Amino acid sequence: MVNMPRILVVDDEEDINELISFNLRKDGFGVVSVFDGEDALKKVREERFDLVVLDLMLPGIQGMELCRIIRGDEGTRSLPIIMLTAKSEDVDRILGLELGADDYMAKPFSPRELSARIRAVLRRSAKKPEEELVTHFGDLVINHEIYSVTKGDRVIDLSPTEFKLLIYLIEKKGRILSREHLLNAVWKDDAFVEPRTVDVHVRRLRTQIEDDPSQPVYIKTRRGVGYYVEAEPTAKDR
Repeated sequence: MVNMPRILVVDDEEDINELISFNLRKDGFGVVSVFDGEDALKKVREERFDLVVLDLMLPGIQGMELCRIIRGDEGTRSLPIIMLTAKSEDVDRILGLELGADDYMAKPFSPRELSARIRAVLRRSAKKPEEELVTHFGDLVINHEIYSVTKGDRVIDLSPTEFKLLIYLIEKKGRILSREHLLNAVWKDDAFVEPRTVDVHVRRLRTQIEDDPSQPVYIKTRRGVGYYVEAEPTAKDR
């Protein structure tokens, strides 16, 4: 299959790595497997992948740190990441999302669910042919072709999901959008995403694009209703 999505699976538990890789290949993905953070970092810098399935606990470079490195590198910052961990506490999920992971799964999980989440993330990160190449909004310059956002001379590191959320909010400027609306619009048919995920992504977007995240100019909150951006960014109170 010429357009087979290439997935990098990073997990140091050999049986889990093999199980994930076997089922993804069966579901039509091209799979490369590695077992530690150093090999994973080398792979993403030398080869092209469509998504990384990344375990949290790894020898060498830990999953959280590897996620941070991938998001901070110009050549890999738009690479979608699904993070895996044996932990199920909210703090791990939120930390992974805040570091730029596009989704999060706690072990044990079904291979079928993982495949479904991979397809959902790939759909969210796919660029639509009809999109304009560049959007200007306030001090932000958004390049749809290379998934980049700049503010002045500073390049802003966004995950594909954060990028799509920002674009959607700008497209719907002037409208207050509820969490449920944003879930349906940005995450679409991904039934595994919780409403709190929207809050995490908005919080991370604010830390990236706002001069003062506590007094946002771009993404504002209407308490008890949802989030919005104004027709033109202003510094007036939320």
